[in-house]
Amino acid sequence: MSSESSEYVAILVVVVAIKISILLYVCHRRSKIKTDTFDKDSRFIPLTMVKFLDNMEREKPIRFTSQQLRIATENFSILLGSGGFGTVYKGIFSNGTAVAVKVLNGTSDKRIEEQFMAEVSTMGRTHHFNLVRLYGFCFESSLRALVYEFMVNGSLDNHLFKAKRGAMITFQKLHEIALGTARGIAYLHEECPQRIVHYDIKPGNILLDSNFCAKVADFGLAKLCNRDNTHITMTGGGRGTPGYAAPELWMPLPVTHKCDVYSFGMLLFEIIGRRRNMDASLGESQQWFPKWAWDKYEKNQVNELMIVCAIEKKDQDDVERMLKVAFCCVQYRPETRPVMSIVVKMLEGALEVPKPLNPFTYLYTGDDNNNSLARMAWNVVGSDWSSSEVVTKSNVVTGTPIMKRYEITMASG
Repeated sequence: MSSESSEYVAILVVVVAIKISILLYVCHRRSKIKTDTFDKDSRFIPLTMVKFLDNMEREKPIRFTSQQLRIATENFSILLGSGGFGTVYKGIFSNGTAVAVKVLNGTSDKRIEEQFMAEVSTMGRTHHFNLVRLYGFCFESSLRALVYEFMVNGSLDNHLFKAKRGAMITFQKLHEIALGTARGIAYLHEECPQRIVHYDIKPGNILLDSNFCAKVADFGLAKLCNRDNTHITMTGGGRGTPGYAAPELWMPLPVTHKCDVYSFGMLLFEIIGRRRNMDASLGESQQWFPKWAWDKYEKNQVNELMIVCAIEKKDQDDVERMLKVAFCCVQYRPETRPVMSIVVKMLEGALEVPKPLNPFTYLYTGDDNNNSLARMAWNVVGSDWSSSEVVTKSNVVTGTPIMKRYEITMASG
């Protein structure tokens, strides 16, 4: 080898060595900055949360920094919506992936931490086509946020209650949405290593992708429970949204995963009627849709219901099947409601739907004032049915005299 070649090789080796040294230094500094930031932030985070975050980093969700999310959301400038547990913003990562960033809020740091752990611990362990996907999270002193896949068609309530009649999606597609929602809940209840109870099934928590496929979302009230446990221990009052929450959440009855089945039944009624179940602007007999629908079903007047709900004749089989499934789901006693895997098979038509019993017999008080019955049943006097107001047992005790009389009957039984 010539002296010139040897000199060239030596120079090349030196250059490569310098580049490697610089690269290692940069990587070390980045790691140190991240570690220092986390260590500094950890001083303001309870030890239990630090352990929880460390465990979740070993799971699938990615841990994002607040700076990364501020860049992705253009400093949280594109608002998608807000609810009782957070405000959601649209974001786009550098690779073009659109996301929905939910910034958690609450009355206290403890409440925010509970919401955070409920959503991350449940969604971080689930993988199903009909559940919204959790990409990752951020937990810093300045920002608690969850990063979900972006659903281009928003939530189901926008299509059921806010769209113009001509712009509504077809009933066939609504049936598919109902079926997809049922599959998602069935997965939570029966296929996860630990059963997950959602507690807040309603149109606002059903998101729709570009093909209008249903994705169950918002697990701020969700709870993990062992399959061996017959009942669920409730803490901090009841859970759920008025109008969808099962009776056992506000009456002295044991709570099980069947509370989600009840809420799904109420969701089915709103899908069939394409209206909110309670609508005080309508005639007295139609104000509470579930009771009115039962009256039509019991009198073999489903055709009249279809006309009022603007459903075509070709969809009659699906309508009748969905109605019967809804009646089965909203039975008063949890043990008489079907499990969600059976609900899926009934909606698919793979199983015959049994003739349902009247699910509203416990409401009869000698008169037929549907409005007062519905308000008694749902404790919604002065409440906004679209809100995520949490049902508590305390605000039921101060209900109507009818309710107090029924509570006395239950206690004596």
